[in-house]
Amino acid sequence: MQIFVGLGNPGAKYARNRHNIGFMALDAIADAHGFGPWRAKFQAEIAEGRLGTERVMLLKPQTFMNLSGQAVGEAMRYVKCAPEEITVFHDELDLVPGKCRVKKGGGHAGHNGLRSLHQHIGDSYARVRLGIGHPGHKDRVSGYVLHDFAAAERDWLEALLAGIAKGAVKLAAGDASGFMNAVALEMGPLAPAEPKPKPKKPKPAAKDAPAAAETSGDSAGAPAEESASPFAALTGLFRRK
Repeated sequence: MQIFVGLGNPGAKYARNRHNIGFMALDAIADAHGFGPWRAKFQAEIAEGRLGTERVMLLKPQTFMNLSGQAVGEAMRYVKCAPEEITVFHDELDLVPGKCRVKKGGGHAGHNGLRSLHQHIGDSYARVRLGIGHPGHKDRVSGYVLHDFAAAERDWLEALLAGIAKGAVKLAAGDASGFMNAVALEMGPLAPAEPKPKPKKPKPAAKDAPAAAETSGDSAGAPAEESASPFAALTGLFRRK
């Protein structure tokens, strides 16, 4: 059995936060593929079903983000699966909003949920990194991730979640490229563009260069955490706005 983990915080207060996009992804998969009802186990909410030929447990830790690894470790030991059979869906500040990337292993990059997972199951699990963008300064990160998605983000968010649900069978089969293709097809023209690299600063003029060669102006740029969080509720909220 594989385990798909969604990271987030439990309770209605956090249900539509950017930090809870991992929970939203699992809700979308469960709804699209007819998984069994959610039930409490392993300090988490779990639902079981099949994605293609693969048996999969969907798991949403209810320990709050910083202790997510406790629930995942408990479930992993109970079903006797290896860390390599675990896939974690989580928010990613370093990707533009709506961008989706699959990664195997690696560091936690300061994400407290991943940090907890590293402590309890190691770092060899797979991750589905779901871009939410960055607020621009590290001091604003906490408020940003613990804030609801804006109504203006509805279209790309719904398309992303639909693509994740459609590609889930490919992901469970180990076909990361097929999964990414399913997401890309669903996103279509909503797919976000990567930011353009900043222009390099011009090299300072040599000391003996003529004054006319100097440029004026500055060419440099200006500079965790209660449960009603179904995918349908999120969509309904946006449509009411």
